[in-house]
Amino acid sequence: MLDFLGGGGKKTGIEHEVLVLRDTEAVADAIREALAGASDEERPGLERAAAIVAEYGARPEAEARVAWVRGVLAEAGLDPVKQEIHAIKAVRQAERGLSLRAAVELVNEAKR
Repeated sequence: MLDFLGGGGKKTGIEHEVLVLRDTEAVADAIREALAGASDEERPGLERAAAIVAEYGARPEAEARVAWVRGVLAEAGLDPVKQEIHAIKAVRQAERGLSLRAAVELVNEAKR
């Protein structure tokens, strides 16, 4: 999940406008709790789920932002290279508080 911060500060750059919110620790806690009382049949699936959550939660913020943008663009059926303007518009429509500059930077990140 991403949260978008309004402008007004001196700091610039996408990392100062877009905050990556992670709730993977709460999910990991729930899986650990389930593992504590899991049957032998449930244990392998829960252990795999715990590994996935740990891996997902360790992703760098830039990777999480790119994943969000690519998800928005995939849902809209847009290619950020061939349809850049439409991609920027789709990202801004997905998150109404996002500035034009931030949307451009996010789409550019997703192109790489």
